[in-house]
Amino acid sequence: MWRPNSRRDFLRLLGIGGSVVLLPSVFAACGSDDPMGPPGGGGGGGGGGGGAVSLNLSNDVGILNYAYALEQLEAGFYSAVLASSVFSSLSAEIREVMVDLRNHEVIHREFLARVLGPNAIPALGLNAATVATATANRDSILRTAEQFEDLGVSAYNGAGKYLTDVGNLLVAGKIVSVEARHAAAIRDIREALGAPGTSRFAGDDIINAQGLDVKLEPAAVLSRVAATNFVTTQISIGTNPSGTATADAPPPTSI
Repeated sequence: MWRPNSRRDFLRLLGIGGSVVLLPSVFAACGSDDPMGPPGGGGGGGGGGGGAVSLNLSNDVGILNYAYALEQLEAGFYSAVLASSVFSSLSAEIREVMVDLRNHEVIHREFLARVLGPNAIPALGLNAATVATATANRDSILRTAEQFEDLGVSAYNGAGKYLTDVGNLLVAGKIVSVEARHAAAIRDIREALGAPGTSRFAGDDIINAQGLDVKLEPAAVLSRVAATNFVTTQISIGTNPSGTATADAPPPTSI
């Protein structure tokens, strides 16, 4: 078991290479009450809305938009955690980890918004009632965080093979490594709080006998996103990836 300050150090310097330096205005522009999207236009700002988004996954732009949608979801969730009435009652360690995760996910979201530019999908809408339930207490916050981080890892692992540009694949690899560290940190915290040790950290529910992590194809990921009822924007696949799908190794649905 890591000491609390070790877990803090483990997370705090993560991002996408120099993205923290490249995007210093992000955290000045959006505080703990940042509801969903990045500030300004081009990649969607504000809290988003309903409507629908169709993804063309036959090219790198579409795959990056798929990743952008997931990063919007995660950044929106952690921003809501920091803005919740429960946040101040969490332990200092958990508050620090939540701040770190929020910062990383906002960096990921902002990075992808700027890479995509005018090709970025609009800001997604969040379901206020679902968010309120997920941030109602410490346990619901940690369960939701674990669910989203495991899903994020499985999404990047499933979509990476469809990227054709080596630079895009490199960035995706950096992001998924951060998401996996997030998942490990949240699982470690939950184990310390009494969750079953057999399914925490690098448990059998996410690491298979060959030592490989979870993986889902885009359609399966979006189905799970829809099932959470977090996003009011309907996200569908208009054009499937041009590569060959592989067998899924899904994360658990019940945590």
